[in-house]
Amino acid sequence: MPKKPRFRWAILPISALLIATLTGCSQAELSRGFLPGTPGITNHTDQITKLWVDSWLVLYAVGIIAWGLMFWAIIVYRRRKGDREIPPQLRYNMPIETLFTVVPFILVLGYFAQTTIDMQEIERKVDSQYRIEVIGKQWSWDFNYTNANVYDSGLQLPEDQSEAELPILYLPVGKTVEIDLTSRDVIHSFWVIDFLYKKDVFPGSVNHIYFTPQKVGEYKGKCAELCGEFHSAMLFNVKVVDQNTFDKHMSDLRAQGFVGQLTANPNDPNNLNRNGNLPGDNPKIRG
Repeated sequence: MPKKPRFRWAILPISALLIATLTGCSQAELSRGFLPGTPGITNHTDQITKLWVDSWLVLYAVGIIAWGLMFWAIIVYRRRKGDREIPPQLRYNMPIETLFTVVPFILVLGYFAQTTIDMQEIERKVDSQYRIEVIGKQWSWDFNYTNANVYDSGLQLPEDQSEAELPILYLPVGKTVEIDLTSRDVIHSFWVIDFLYKKDVFPGSVNHIYFTPQKVGEYKGKCAELCGEFHSAMLFNVKVVDQNTFDKHMSDLRAQGFVGQLTANPNDPNNLNRNGNLPGDNPKIRG
């Protein structure tokens, strides 16, 4: 009579899960650790991707070793048929305990060091060619293009409108950009998904992001901090464009009357604090 395969109950579901996972993704997705976007969108995305993927490779290696030791102990020291006695009871195993203490310590220290190095590089202040102030508000965004002294004030996206009505942040490709972040009301979070980076937006203070967009394209952004009833509608788009298109957009804003800078400063007479779904100083509506 043929011997029944052992551990079939474990091998089959694991194999099925691996097949489903590996056949459902491309080589590019695997190499990026399933992160969104494509390589090189900004000068920081590849560095972020490398930290992410390298971390998972180390963790998988540790997991394979730990799972291997666990299943080895389960199989080798399992209770055999006919065993009646209690196996020898061990109080401790110094080599194993030392291993399971030293290895996690080294891993945590290594992750902390590498993350710190990468964060210092990403957060490093640079001389920017363009400075843009982004102001979060319940529940949309305002964009001040300080170099051109123009602005674009966003509206909350109602349910019956298409995404074409979302506020659009224009960025010039290949130019170093400084994004200054502040809020009119509550804490928000500025997140361009494909840029693989986000930062909180606080009322009464300014946070900064420095980067260089390197690929022309359209990207989606959103608020990543629960900020109230219509948090899910606090969306925006980003267009990375060539210099001529960027300059034309600045000219179009100026021609429409969006000259000057919006502010979240409560001491400023032009303050637009907590303007809700209103379009800021949009002259087409406020006159």
